[in-house]
Amino acid sequence: MSNPADLQTEDVAFPDLATLAPGLVQRDPGLWFARNQAAVSYPPDGNAACLTVEDQSFWFRHRNRCIVSMVRRFSPGGGFLDIGGGNGYVAKGLAEAGVACALIEPGLDGALAAHARGIDPVICARLEDTDLAPASIAAAGMFDVLEHIEDEASALRQVNALLLPGGWLFLTVPAYQFLFSIDDSSAGHFRRYTISSLTRVLLAAGFRIEFASYMFAPLPPLIFLLRTLPTWFRLHRGTSHERDAAEHIPSGAAARLMNCLLTAEVKRLRAGRSIPFGGSCLCAAAKA
Repeated sequence: MSNPADLQTEDVAFPDLATLAPGLVQRDPGLWFARNQAAVSYPPDGNAACLTVEDQSFWFRHRNRCIVSMVRRFSPGGGFLDIGGGNGYVAKGLAEAGVACALIEPGLDGALAAHARGIDPVICARLEDTDLAPASIAAAGMFDVLEHIEDEASALRQVNALLLPGGWLFLTVPAYQFLFSIDDSSAGHFRRYTISSLTRVLLAAGFRIEFASYMFAPLPPLIFLLRTLPTWFRLHRGTSHERDAAEHIPSGAAARLMNCLLTAEVKRLRAGRSIPFGGSCLCAAAKA
């Protein structure tokens, strides 16, 4: 989870969901459901696999620190909607930072995990099935979600319509199409991004870019060696569970070096300075 120094715990609440989306139905153990439940481009066991590594993963921990830093820097205020929020790891970090956060997750196992982490409300549905009122949300996040959506332009226009005038959208996406591998395909990714390609699709959907940067600067060479090259040469790399544990939870000198490098990244981002290279893109955009 995010460094306690990043956080300021407050009593926060998301706006009344029954008013924002009267078509949703609340069921035990407290989740909200849409009338229509449809599939998404994500592995059926994807949330369960993430849940086994999230709390110990340097990757999830660093991404949370970067996201919290960016959201606090732009201080959107009001309700924050974590779209495709999975097991609630990011939403919990944002809530601990004083952000009134709700979560949308179409996978039931992820929605249940988020609810168990204390996120409230949790909507188990796709965004397009929720019937949330237009111009009703102050800020939204799509953290490693956009790459799972084939029609990215339509999805971003829908989020734009959902936001209040001047509302905010915060995103993270995987970087560089040349790094695309079988791991991306297995995860349900349609593409990877550069800052330029992400900027183009956001501008076309009616956003203006306030801040954009890469993050995870140490990772592209590792991704290329451990994922892209084996994909090119069709090399077997063991089970996904074994890979997740090895890649997300390094030990010894590797862990210490990674922590040192990523701590420097967080300091740079907090100072408002972008990073020119990395395994992921980070972006804050405002509704134009």
